[in-house]
Amino acid sequence: MTTRTAAALLALALLPMAAPAATVQVTVLARDGQPLADAVVVVEPVSGNKPAAPPPVQATIQQLKMQFVPATSVLPVGSRVSFVNLDGWEHHVRGVPAGLAGLNAGPGAGFELRLDGKVLNKEPATADVTLAKAGPMQLGCHLHSSMRGFVFVTDSPWAVKTDAQGVAMLQDVPEGAARLRVWHGEQIVEQPPGALTVTSVTALSVPTQIQPRRRRP
Repeated sequence: MTTRTAAALLALALLPMAAPAATVQVTVLARDGQPLADAVVVVEPVSGNKPAAPPPVQATIQQLKMQFVPATSVLPVGSRVSFVNLDGWEHHVRGVPAGLAGLNAGPGAGFELRLDGKVLNKEPATADVTLAKAGPMQLGCHLHSSMRGFVFVTDSPWAVKTDAQGVAMLQDVPEGAARLRVWHGEQIVEQPPGALTVTSVTALSVPTQIQPRRRRP
């Protein structure tokens, strides 16, 4: 073994070892025990350096048949969202902090947009917003009070929305102690995060007191 090779091996040995990465599967249940879709699951490791935020993306939220589609989006901080009105009538978009934070928000909080109705054979009205601050936001329409949607803006690489079966899959989570946060648009006050020990394959169910409203067809 040459001196150079030995020095290289020693340098590698002295490098800090990264924590093994794991897969975490979380099943979120509603108050009635049924799977809870559109819940946001966030895993936050309690040791090590804060992970880098995921890169911003370009996303689209449609207004279609008096609904926001998708009803809930999970997007990194700095992402740009295009709101598109596909209905034949005018819509408004009001984005404010969700839950109690929205009740206490001042007049300058969030954003407001107005979108003309879709005209046959013409491109739909579109307006863009950049999501500059982490946290959940509620979407509404002043013209149609039944319309509600949510955007969970995150600076964590381990934030995922549950599917129709109430399941969230998070990849490459560092093994070890972590906090588990579950958020849903129907809750007014977010529950404190729970403790979690991440192993190579971690699967758990999380019951909640959330009972979602039924979306109109």
